[in-house]
Amino acid sequence: MKLLNGLLSSSPRNVSKSVTVHAILLAYTVIALFPIVVVIINAFKTRKAIFKDPLGLPDSSSFTLAGFEEVLLRSNFGLYSWNSLVVTLIAVGLVLLLGAMAAWALTEYKFRGNFVVTFLFAMGIMIPIRLGTVSILSLMVELNLANTLTALVLVYIAQGLPLAVYILSEFVRTIPKELTEAARCDAVSEYKIFFCIILPLLKPAMATVAVFTMIPIWNDLWFPLILAPGEETRTITLGVQQFVGQYVTNWNSVLSALTLAIVPVLILYTIFFKTTDPRLNQRSGQINTLS
Repeated sequence: MKLLNGLLSSSPRNVSKSVTVHAILLAYTVIALFPIVVVIINAFKTRKAIFKDPLGLPDSSSFTLAGFEEVLLRSNFGLYSWNSLVVTLIAVGLVLLLGAMAAWALTEYKFRGNFVVTFLFAMGIMIPIRLGTVSILSLMVELNLANTLTALVLVYIAQGLPLAVYILSEFVRTIPKELTEAARCDAVSEYKIFFCIILPLLKPAMATVAVFTMIPIWNDLWFPLILAPGEETRTITLGVQQFVGQYVTNWNSVLSALTLAIVPVLILYTIFFKTTDPRLNQRSGQINTLS
């Protein structure tokens, strides 16, 4: 309703621009959600119905829960989900904390080597971490971390830090210097300034970083396959592969497992998404008021 009132009160040129933008965003949303809808629909259908009408809704003759039964009863799907959840939450949490600290240090303090460190983080964005897979595997073997969740957490922290530092550094620059200078005049320690003043103001930006960091970690197959392929350390994406055979693929189980794997990441995404827009606007208004 607010959008409609805004469009009616705008000029024709602004209305046309707004309609175009919303049409593009709507089209992108449909394209992004279409594969997820197809997976969920076919997870409740028989194998024959999947190939006969992949876009059709399940009916009384094609509806089945056999895929979910096999995933939940004949595999360690609960263990795979727990491994993915542990790795994702720990890696994202450390990326947010370390990324915020690094962004604050590189932005607030001028020291010898500041440019070099910033350049290395920028290179981390441009160079894919998978290019160093052989070296990473050798390092994990030497540290006795092969086939452990710790290896995955360390790799994902290194993968997510460059982008986190870049995004958070841009947001830190918008925080008025008067806040930190006033705190220093009151003899507040640098640690307290960061954790009590800077970190709360970075929450909206950190939610954005969490979304961009969480999705690649949850969906990753490359590093779990190489660094943690054991039965006790498999993640969801690697566990789903047991239903994919060289000659025969159990599509009911594959689609059911993917459907179950979508639920946790959608919940986490919703939590982080709710933290971004409203609070970002609120924090921005507070910062502008303070400045």
